[in-house]
Amino acid sequence: MRAKFRHLKLQAIALRKSGKTYNEIRGILGHPVPKSTLSLWCQGMVFSDEHRKKMEEAIKYNLHKGRALALASNKIKRDKYLQDVYNRVSHLGKIFKNKEVSKISLAMLYLGEGSKTGGSMMFGNSNPVIISLFLRLLRYCYKIDESKFRCTIQCRADQNIKKLEKFWMNITRISPELFYKAKIDKRTIGKTSKKLEYKGVCRIDYFSADIFNELTKIVEVINK
Repeated sequence: MRAKFRHLKLQAIALRKSGKTYNEIRGILGHPVPKSTLSLWCQGMVFSDEHRKKMEEAIKYNLHKGRALALASNKIKRDKYLQDVYNRVSHLGKIFKNKEVSKISLAMLYLGEGSKTGGSMMFGNSNPVIISLFLRLLRYCYKIDESKFRCTIQCRADQNIKKLEKFWMNITRISPELFYKAKIDKRTIGKTSKKLEYKGVCRIDYFSADIFNELTKIVEVINK
């Protein structure tokens, strides 16, 4: 046993002199020698500049590799968690087939993002998912006259209005002729946009006092 131990020590010292890191040495030895023991064996060892540089590069590589593995592991955990959350709520999609439930959802969404004054609806947001959800619920819950829609894009001065219009037309499925002239925020003139993914605010007007009043009353009813 002592002979084997001495052989491991001599082999470890030789590997260390060649510029190997402790992790590399443990892997080559094929023996779980504690790092503290390796450090003791190699105490006082003098390295050439070449070996010292080689060890520093190996340490940096291992640190980078360790971070990459940690990120990959965290991503796997995160993806599994999100899939578990999805599975937990996936049944709610079927509930939305009930128009009464969808109306309540539409009313709550409008309560948060829509105009509470006037006799018709006005809903605006910069998030295409929210705009899409609002229109999907509105079209599902009510018999909609598409000609009563109007759409206005509110954007920054340095944005390409034609591209924004094309983007929001695709999201809203509202006819081009129903888009008002875009409104540019004068405060942004001469300033460069930092968020390249920002598509401006899409404001949707739908001229129906009846739907506006019904959604308002739904909020009153469920708030009692």
